[in-house]
Amino acid sequence: MAIRAIILLYLFVILYDVKGQGIRDSVFELPQVHVRAERIFEKESAGMRQTLIDSLTMQQKVNASLSELLSENTSVFIKNHGRGALATASFRGTAPSHTGVSWNGINISSPMTGMVDFALVPVYIMDEMHLKHGTASIADQAGGLGGSISISNRPDWDNTFSTHYTQGIGSYKTYKEYLKVEGGNQEVQLRTRAYHNQSENNYTFLNRAIADVEDGRVTHPVDTNTHADYKNYGLLQEVYLRPGGNHLVSARWWGQWAQRTLPRATSFEGPDNTNLNEQSSIDQRFVTDWTFFTGSGKWLVRSGYSNKSLDYFQKNRVPGVGLLPAVYSESTSHSYLNHAAYTHQVNEFFSLEGSLDVNYYDVDSRDSVSRAGFRVDRIEYSLFFALRHSFRDRLNVNLMVRQNHTDNAWDPIVPYAGFDLKISQRHNLILKGSVARNHHQPSLNDLYWQPGGNPDLLPEKGMAYELGLQHEQAFENLLLRNEITFYRSDVDDWIIWVPGFKGYWEPTNIKRVLSEGVEVHSLLEGKTAGIAWRTSATYALTRAVNYGDPLVWGDNSYGKQLVYIPRHSGNLLIHMAWRGFQVNWQHNSYSERYTTSSNDVSRRDWLYPYHMNNVSLGKAFSIGMMDFSARLKINNLFNESYHSVLYRPMPGRNYMLLLQAGF
Repeated sequence: MAIRAIILLYLFVILYDVKGQGIRDSVFELPQVHVRAERIFEKESAGMRQTLIDSLTMQQKVNASLSELLSENTSVFIKNHGRGALATASFRGTAPSHTGVSWNGINISSPMTGMVDFALVPVYIMDEMHLKHGTASIADQAGGLGGSISISNRPDWDNTFSTHYTQGIGSYKTYKEYLKVEGGNQEVQLRTRAYHNQSENNYTFLNRAIADVEDGRVTHPVDTNTHADYKNYGLLQEVYLRPGGNHLVSARWWGQWAQRTLPRATSFEGPDNTNLNEQSSIDQRFVTDWTFFTGSGKWLVRSGYSNKSLDYFQKNRVPGVGLLPAVYSESTSHSYLNHAAYTHQVNEFFSLEGSLDVNYYDVDSRDSVSRAGFRVDRIEYSLFFALRHSFRDRLNVNLMVRQNHTDNAWDPIVPYAGFDLKISQRHNLILKGSVARNHHQPSLNDLYWQPGGNPDLLPEKGMAYELGLQHEQAFENLLLRNEITFYRSDVDDWIIWVPGFKGYWEPTNIKRVLSEGVEVHSLLEGKTAGIAWRTSATYALTRAVNYGDPLVWGDNSYGKQLVYIPRHSGNLLIHMAWRGFQVNWQHNSYSERYTTSSNDVSRRDWLYPYHMNNVSLGKAFSIGMMDFSARLKINNLFNESYHSVLYRPMPGRNYMLLLQAGF
């Protein structure tokens, strides 16, 4: 009943007979307020559910990681193993490897695991971020059963010279530093960004995984999150050239070094310093591209390289001997990524696009203690073609098809058909829909990891359907945007790792997983009595259910929600600015999450719902040519005790002070 009420209220709002005029362009100048937004009726995005993280939100999250940005501002659920620890994404109830992630057009997902650790991607290195929900990701790459995330950088051709420095000091001995220097002219732009982030991360928490019983009373101890420190350094260098009016050349290099200690699970009751777990990584990514504009088309040629070195060791204390290594794993991956595309605008209503990708991956993983490991490579070819047509500003049609060739075999063809139908010109009300299939290859770890890899795994494949309404309206001094999307994704041969009878985890295929749900997004912004304000809200209903073979998979798992997927999630952001003062309130809510495939709550191995509230207050001012700002952020305002992953507690109320200077 609650869901029906939300949907009916939503439809009432967007269908109400208001007096505003339809919005027709990407920049809107309203009395006393300037609102910038993306166009919502273009043939190139027909049928696609997309999310753009705007520049205002990016500025407010400059000291955050990509995991925080996504969890607080989108419908993507982030599975966080702790503050500063591994953070992976679940897009529409899918697995982390089902979300494609690209940086300036090159795939940065690990070829070993097929996923990205979002805790290691700082918002500071981004200028724009787009999300394509569901099979709209076919426009970027195949395999994004949940969707895709695109991170990009762009030049400011009007900038001659500027520099900004930000210092952050926070709870648990946390220090963050950011420096940006950029400059140039209309032909050349250079930009350098450097950052440093470290924390002792020694917060206290009530350990509900351990109990003391005395005189019939059960008490839980207060523990400290020890051996959980982390630090990382990074540098992003960008070069942009315009050698002629029709040419644009760019080169970008991003390097990062990270190290973190991994704490024990809170259920551990042994002596302190019994073991030590540490992980370090070095990432290097380079991409260069050339864009050439013709009279009716555009050529794009891009080449990139991504390298990751990941070392992990676990040392156990042996009485009388000391710490001895139990695991010492060293993994290195190299990715060579190449892309060529041409877009042709036949006329105002009709366009064509074609592209070719050739990618090569080389992976080497070894454990010097167990002497297990693997060395393997993979080459992928991908052909893409799209046809887009607009029928007199009333109907847009988007037809796409992608064909991949992986490991000397052709994958099934991946087609997509989407449409946008403007059902109300006056109110800019658009009906969107799409149908597509998708295909996802197992990661190299799935196939070859030692021990446990399964070279007989089948690729995941399925069909997806979407239908939604999108509405955007300009009032006298307001902008209102609403969108609701219903989706259904039916996936066969879903890959999941389960404990095997040999004593280690192994991947296997589930016969069928059904993911369906609703996504709702609303935005209202404007200016009142000199106060610029914005309210943005997102809600997602996600039903991801295992329909594997009950005779094989187990009756207790059949028809149950997949582990760690919340059925209900939502967030709300309220922003106000007046004469340099800024106030932000961020709210996030998640329903219960199950940690067993049978959804068994009697074992208490399930995670309670939680509601997170963050507040920030800031002031910006200028002295001469210098700009200054100060901002205080209070995270977990009401000091809520919560977990994102079982036995991995998150911190209580904590603080961060950010000071910035620049010109």
